[in-house]
Amino acid sequence: MVKTLRNLKPGESGVVSIVKGKGSLKRRLMDMGIIKGTDIYVEKVAPLGDPIEVKVKGYNLTLRKEDAENILVD
Repeated sequence: MVKTLRNLKPGESGVVSIVKGKGSLKRRLMDMGIIKGTDIYVEKVAPLGDPIEVKVKGYNLTLRKEDAENILVD
């Protein structure tokens, strides 16, 4: 089942299957190391759901939920 990164709860992980978006958004996500086949782990989610802190390639990254919606994970 394919889900978005936004749907994962703290403590869950997945593997990036698709990075959606166009232009600078997609480029920015890929520059941060979010590419197909990368393991991604959700560390924390803010009380109101925005932002989301994830661990990717050994470092912590904070994403807005609008950006997390563009990352599909398995």
